[in-house]
Amino acid sequence: MALSTGLRNVAIVGHGGSGKTTLAEGLLHLAGGSARLGRVDEGNSILDSDPDAIRRRISVSASVAPVPWGGVKLNLIDTPGYLDFQGDVRAALRVADAALFVVDAVAGVEVGTELTWRTCDELGLPRMIFVNKMDRDNASFARTVDQMRSSFGRAILPLYLPIGAEPNTRGMVDLLAGKAWLFQAKGPMTEGAMTEGPIPEDLEAAAESARATVIEAAAEADDDLLARYLDGEELSPADVLAGLRRAVVAGKVVPVLWGVAGSLGGLSQLADAMVALLPSPADRGPVRAEDSKTGQARESAPDPSAPPVALVWKTMADPYVGKLTMFRVYSGTVSSDSQIYDANAEAGERIGQLYTLCGKDQKPVASVAAGDIGAVAKLQVTHTGDTLCDANHAVRIRPIQFPHPVHVIAIEPKAKGDEDKISAALQRLQEEDPTLSVERNGETHQTLLSGLGEMHLDVIMERLKRKFGVEVVAVAPRVPYRETVRGHARAEGKHKKQTGGRGQYGHVFLEVDPLPRGEGFAFVDKIFGGSVPRQYIPAVEKGLRESMVEGVLAGYPVVDVQVTLTDGSYHPVDSSEMAFKIAASMAFKKAFLDAQPVLLEPVVDLEVTVPEEYMGDVMGDLNKKRGRIQGIDTRGAFSVVRAQAPQAEVFRYAIDLRSMTQGRGVFTLAFSHYEEVPSQVAQSVIEHSTVKAGVQ
Repeated sequence: MALSTGLRNVAIVGHGGSGKTTLAEGLLHLAGGSARLGRVDEGNSILDSDPDAIRRRISVSASVAPVPWGGVKLNLIDTPGYLDFQGDVRAALRVADAALFVVDAVAGVEVGTELTWRTCDELGLPRMIFVNKMDRDNASFARTVDQMRSSFGRAILPLYLPIGAEPNTRGMVDLLAGKAWLFQAKGPMTEGAMTEGPIPEDLEAAAESARATVIEAAAEADDDLLARYLDGEELSPADVLAGLRRAVVAGKVVPVLWGVAGSLGGLSQLADAMVALLPSPADRGPVRAEDSKTGQARESAPDPSAPPVALVWKTMADPYVGKLTMFRVYSGTVSSDSQIYDANAEAGERIGQLYTLCGKDQKPVASVAAGDIGAVAKLQVTHTGDTLCDANHAVRIRPIQFPHPVHVIAIEPKAKGDEDKISAALQRLQEEDPTLSVERNGETHQTLLSGLGEMHLDVIMERLKRKFGVEVVAVAPRVPYRETVRGHARAEGKHKKQTGGRGQYGHVFLEVDPLPRGEGFAFVDKIFGGSVPRQYIPAVEKGLRESMVEGVLAGYPVVDVQVTLTDGSYHPVDSSEMAFKIAASMAFKKAFLDAQPVLLEPVVDLEVTVPEEYMGDVMGDLNKKRGRIQGIDTRGAFSVVRAQAPQAEVFRYAIDLRSMTQGRGVFTLAFSHYEEVPSQVAQSVIEHSTVKAGVQ
């Protein structure tokens, strides 16, 4: 049984505020999928049903809208536009067969558009563009097209030209049909019947030139069409459409349409174009996979009769309902009330009732076939990125590449005793959001929350309260400094106490020396003649290790030191393990302070990718942050700065970089090593340290 071509999986992407959700809502309403036209600004959007989205009036997660159009099911995946929620954008693009970019006719090409375009390049996704908000003052289709060609190349291909000056557009020229269509209503364009009319004289030359460009692009996609075109034969509209489809599927052409999503203007033409030009799952062909046992390359064809293979692309956690798992079927058919195998967890799962989703609304279905998108509740071991398949034909699809978290805060519970509740809730939220990272730092004793930006982490804290009843406050992360020495020192430690009855006596001489960075701690026993009995040597080492955890300078752990036990004395009655532990601690602290003690700070590797025009600002800012430039590379139109900087200086770098580059810069960060803190900085850290009571 061959796969039906009656599916289009399209991710709607673009910069925040360009009108993506409004567009999806309009198409859904126009197709009869919703009784009312949901509006983001009124808080009644079907797709933005999350309370966080309603309150902020922006999309904070991806949602699906199945739109029936012309015998084809358009699975529209509405995605967030703000950079803090790019994880859902990546996931949506990974399971889509094409991307529909929404561009504001006033603002033009914005950073969200640029960054997502690069992601589509990486994934090899076909694209289409809808220029929105053509009814606004200062809207310009021509200017926006020029910007897109400047940013994305000559593949940009308008299919309709506006008649009249925006916002008083009177109609559109259909370049495929070579006709003009005039709006019946005056004023801003709205959905409704249009009447065929002549192409205005002042547009005839431009329309003829643009139509020739469309026909040429269609002919170049097919050798037979090209030969006929070069022979001077006039290609029929069907020929042109077929050629354009091949060009779009191959990624050689990016069709551009325009309209006003809020009033449904131009949406019928857009839906027709998506059906006619964008690829079906069959056009995209088999998905690459690997045998989960042998690792050998496999391909899973989009055939409903083949063994099932599906990729989990999104998980929604709910403390009452449980997990809702959303998946794209690449091969075979997944049925309700069946068994399936999670190749990543290497465990079986029971599939209960399957659903198709429209926003938060769930429609029960008996099965989900190859190419389609579905959902199931209450899977036990399955996470985002896992492959669900037949246990006898176990394969793994390449997992989704999510952006790494770059912005870190520390959180503390508002109420005492909520630590365990916080831990359990954060684990559930991590299942829902792979771009969220949670770490309990044993050195600073803080719970660190890492995400893609301030807004992202604000939403996470709001979800903690709303979904799990746990309130937290954000505090500044502490830097996990460490302490070490640069020189040699020798010190004596004597613990002698007599309070009646058996006393306490321990006496040692220690030498402290530095070790190479990263060596940790070495204990050397050089006792000769029994000055310290053998049974007390382990107590000496234990006392040293306990002192190193607490630190000496500012309460931070001591690393990279060698301590040598050289001499000591004991009392046959009063000596004990505790006494020698205390004596060792006393001696170590004295010697440490005499051995040129220094603070060490964590240094991170940064890779910052920015457009060339922001290079000066970025490098100047890194210098202010005590950063060191390691090298500069070029990747297309972007420059990549490789640098190292102290972790203390870059906790808020996600915010700083976004501000410097108008959101066009991105970066990755990874721990590199520890190195000495400059003396003036170290003195400030020591003075303000509150890690250990009594440290000045």
